Amino acid sequence: MKNRIHELLIGAAEAGPNKLAVIDHDDTKYAWGDVLVAANEAAAMLKARGVKPGDRVVIVGENCIEVVAFFFGTGFLDASVVSINARSTAVELDRILSHSDPSAVVFPTRLSKAARDHAQRFETTQQTGAFGAVDILTCANASPEQVFDDPAEQVALLLYTSGTTGTPKAAMLTHQNLYAAALCAAQIHGVQENDVNFLVLPLSHVFGVFVLMTAAYGKTALRLEAQFTPQRLFDALNQDVTLLSGVPQMHAHLFNYAQAHGMPRYNAGKLRFVASGGAPLDASWKWQAEEFYGIPMQNGYGLTESTAGVCATNSEMGDTDVSAGPIIGANTMKLDFAATGASPDDGVGEILLGGPQITKGYFRDPEQTAMAFDPDGYFRTGDLGRLDEQERLHIVGRSKELIIRSGFNVYPAEVEAALTEHPEVVLAAVVGRKVKGNEEVMAFVSARPGCVLTEQALKNFLQDRLAPYKQPSRIVAVDALPTAPTGKIMKSELLTTFAEQLAEHEA
Repeated sequence: MKNRIHELLIGAAEAGPNKLAVIDHDDTKYAWGDVLVAANEAAAMLKARGVKPGDRVVIVGENCIEVVAFFFGTGFLDASVVSINARSTAVELDRILSHSDPSAVVFPTRLSKAARDHAQRFETTQQTGAFGAVDILTCANASPEQVFDDPAEQVALLLYTSGTTGTPKAAMLTHQNLYAAALCAAQIHGVQENDVNFLVLPLSHVFGVFVLMTAAYGKTALRLEAQFTPQRLFDALNQDVTLLSGVPQMHAHLFNYAQAHGMPRYNAGKLRFVASGGAPLDASWKWQAEEFYGIPMQNGYGLTESTAGVCATNSEMGDTDVSAGPIIGANTMKLDFAATGASPDDGVGEILLGGPQITKGYFRDPEQTAMAFDPDGYFRTGDLGRLDEQERLHIVGRSKELIIRSGFNVYPAEVEAALTEHPEVVLAAVVGRKVKGNEEVMAFVSARPGCVLTEQALKNFLQDRLAPYKQPSRIVAVDALPTAPTGKIMKSELLTTFAEQLAEHEA
């Protein structure tokens, strides 16, 4: 096994110094040799500012060459990257800076107004080089962590999983975690020499890092996008993109954009792998995706603490399987049928994960770390699932999202799948709402452009598709659902975001 992830960069640069590595979102192109030079300059600049082994370097940015350069450059110093989306609020950022105790904060300001806005609050200095242009904040008195030769112990990356509210919680991902994930991904994708990955998933999110590691391992190219627009994705697909992974919402917006422009399907013929992640698939949506792309839609399962994908499908065109696939690589899995929300009679239990991709714990939080693992060292995901006869994982929902209605378990994913079978529904999200002595099923949907959805029509549609206790008490049609930078629906914000619409109906 490689010792450090920046060795992947060195290997790519040595194998093909002039081979395309990155197309930035201003369309500037960089070869792997250029990226190595940029990373070395980033490392030298950080070292000159006092960054030492065991320190943390916070990168506050959006996808661009600067983020890539400082991601690898920090590793050259045996320091750890803390990757933060520049679209975080000032309150969110300040909370993470306080918790992560960095020795330096990097703001890639060349192409990101959001990063520039954050940088203006601090006494930074601007630096330019092969890595682009950044503003740097040097922090005094940072306390270094222990440095390990063992890649399974040395932390490469901290990713915050609950930094927006409450106490921040940062998963520590090691060099082994990232390398193992890259190896798995390259095998899943069947990476080829001239592949181009479309990367709009933020490099502050494990899914985005997963794609970056795949490119470095496979020595292939990345087309970086700072923010998602269906037009940019559609143009890229028709130009050079061969590998595409994204959340279902991203795919859905692309389908609508193409249809609105008289292009009901992709026909450039370059795309050879497409995958969805971050939310369960339903059969009708998978069929729609395959009709558009003309190739099989793959699915998978993973989370921040598992360094993204630990399950993946390898479906043929038209396969009706909507599972997350079997466990992959050296990862292991078991189900806990005694966990909250489990239903042993239905084969549903909490998903527990083990293997080389699993985090070593949470940064400076031994209590949370201890709670996250079972006595055998398996990570408790909080997700509920079941295995079919082929050992493929089917995600049922999250234990915290489980709705208990009149004593019956209602899994939101099942209700969402039923709603998205409606031909005019693009996206659906379901949550529970506490009422006296019970819990209600609340559904929120967005429609295709030009379509008008009524609550009663949707309830009628679900009448024969769901048992009575699973039927939503309310179905609210909205223009857009609140989403995170990855495009994933923010379920925790649904009831507050649409409180006015709920109140109008119930008045």
